[in-house]
Amino acid sequence: MPAALAILGPTASGKTDLALAIAARFPVEIVSLDSAQVFIDMDIGTAKPDRETLARFPHHLIDLITPEESYSAAQFRAAALRIMAEITARGHVPLLVGGTMLYFKALTAGLADLPPADPALRAAIDAAAAVQGWPALHAELARYDPATAARLAPTDAQRIQRALEVLRLTGKPLGDFFASQTAAPLPYHLLTLALAAPERKILHERIATRFAAMLDAGLVDEVVALRRKYRLSAELPAMRCVGYRQVWQLLENQLPAAALLERGTIATRQFAKRQLTWMRALRESGILDHEMDLAESATAAKMLHLVDQHLARLAKIPA
Repeated sequence: MPAALAILGPTASGKTDLALAIAARFPVEIVSLDSAQVFIDMDIGTAKPDRETLARFPHHLIDLITPEESYSAAQFRAAALRIMAEITARGHVPLLVGGTMLYFKALTAGLADLPPADPALRAAIDAAAAVQGWPALHAELARYDPATAARLAPTDAQRIQRALEVLRLTGKPLGDFFASQTAAPLPYHLLTLALAAPERKILHERIATRFAAMLDAGLVDEVVALRRKYRLSAELPAMRCVGYRQVWQLLENQLPAAALLERGTIATRQFAKRQLTWMRALRESGILDHEMDLAESATAAKMLHLVDQHLARLAKIPA
């Protein structure tokens, strides 16, 4: 099997910087594992690499769809497998980078055979949420699918909606589908590296600094431009992304300007917490090969050494 690499970690952990350091040294091509960077024209709030970086280190699976559209984990898996095969055929190594753990799980373990989306039912759920609020629908989900509800935040609109949709369509909780899921291992020798934050204070400081920088870079103006260019609503996945949701609320007079920085920072912390929960599950399942503390000054050097070892070892294995 050919080689592949993956860098996982919560938001603001430095994944991109590490990926670029690897790309500068090894024959890799970067494949985004980020569900927000698939959206065209959403650059600042998704921390998308700038033009100069993309010119030097092209990224796959970014700028795929407009903010009016949706992109599923199944679509990601199919596209990623195709692109990884093309990268390997060119004699390069796929380097998966991002914090969308659902994408990583879909790619490495396959997907459950869930029913397709039902637009009418989704609209009904959204209408109920507009009246009752997502915490009320989360409470409804907890009555019929407590296992799924337990791992979702009461305000996680997109996932609550999907869980309720599946429940109402089939009468079965999501867990039943995942329990019957057929494993589909990734056909690569994959080295998975993770950036962790045992000391949450360090990560929280990074998150606060980065969100403030996004606002300084023009995040509000970016959302204003998106609203002018596209037909958007608060329920679309693009506008549910952290940062964009809070700016949307500001523009709808649902959030005071003075509260934007704090609210966006808190939401990003909550998002990072969910990412770390996913990573803990990956660690417990043995999928993570190496995990490095963000506070370690030699993290990048250690990761580069591990990549070097991985590629050198596989080069000695007959094809």
